[in-house]
Amino acid sequence: MRYFEHAEPVITLTAGPVNAYPDVLRGLGRTVLYDYDPAFQLFYERVVDKAQKAMRLSNKPVILHGEPVLGLEAAAASLITPDDVVLNLASGVYGKGFGYWAKRYSPHLIEIEVPYNEAIDPQAVAAMLEAHPEITVVSVCHHDTPSGTINPIDAIGALVSAHGAYLIVDAVSSFGGMRTHPEECKADIYVTGPNKCLGAPPGLTMMGVSERAWAKMKANPLAPSASMLSIVDWEHAWSKDKPFPFTPSVAEMNGLDVALDLYLNEGAEAVWARHALTAKAMRAGVAAMGLSIWAASDNIASPTTTAIRTPEGIDETAVRQAARARYGVVFSSGRGETLGKLTRIGHMGPTAQPIYAVAALTALGGAMNSLGQKLAVGKGVDAALAVIDADT
Repeated sequence: MRYFEHAEPVITLTAGPVNAYPDVLRGLGRTVLYDYDPAFQLFYERVVDKAQKAMRLSNKPVILHGEPVLGLEAAAASLITPDDVVLNLASGVYGKGFGYWAKRYSPHLIEIEVPYNEAIDPQAVAAMLEAHPEITVVSVCHHDTPSGTINPIDAIGALVSAHGAYLIVDAVSSFGGMRTHPEECKADIYVTGPNKCLGAPPGLTMMGVSERAWAKMKANPLAPSASMLSIVDWEHAWSKDKPFPFTPSVAEMNGLDVALDLYLNEGAEAVWARHALTAKAMRAGVAAMGLSIWAASDNIASPTTTAIRTPEGIDETAVRQAARARYGVVFSSGRGETLGKLTRIGHMGPTAQPIYAVAALTALGGAMNSLGQKLAVGKGVDAALAVIDADT
């Protein structure tokens, strides 16, 4: 019986939007203060201070008031000039997509592109930088969610820094779920948000900006100002003594405040550990059940999303529909080139708990079996439980 076909899902295990923590949802219900009330201006400054601590920045981060695609496009528009030579690193749909923005602001675009189940090799980046000393900006997506793969941004960042180029990092679905921070990877603009591993709704961008990136954007006459895409307009908006360029998202700031408290109070390392354990249990179950992950190796598989290759002859859309209709569990499809080829299961925020790997395996295996793919679901669950038991 299809109990859940027309009802709200019981469990959302997508790659985003993800479930929000109940405390965050309660935080969204706080009073919406006037943005020039001194109480709100002080509150805003304190939230930015918490974000600075979470991101381990030596300067103040920027909060942009739109989900992180705003921050990514703003980074391209603000940092890249027509004279820049941009090296875009494309290992997936989102990494490739940033190149389209880069091309809008500079005609000089070079790319390293690898199959979308692989990661960028730092040696290839080193060779490209040596062959093209004129490269001034490098862009990379840390976790390309439609593939469930991770790029080695610390190694890439060290190479870019030594070259003297500027580095733009998309860390939207990695920050908060694994060890990654703007200054550790030497990013000049590092874009993330609270709507993935911090377990808050989509609506804000959190951005780390290096001092030299500030200088470059201010010197760029084409950088947006008096615009939703402006970064420079928000440079000092963190201060209780400075005006906002436009009305900030007050309710979203209330939610971010709670999300940062949860992250900092639990402890970053503990948060990363439960994301990693959930993904490890999931991957062990996938293999035992007779399926395979999309990533070419476990070494580049993300701890925040598991992408599972769709078996030959199985309709991936039907798999997700059956999982929702039969079990009330929602998964994500692929995107672009990975659409129809894989199913994505998110381990982010409140669903980065090992029990959700068990629920995901049960729903995924049951859905596939209902479509004629005979999988050893019990073995998959047992393998996941063995990983969890070994950890505890």
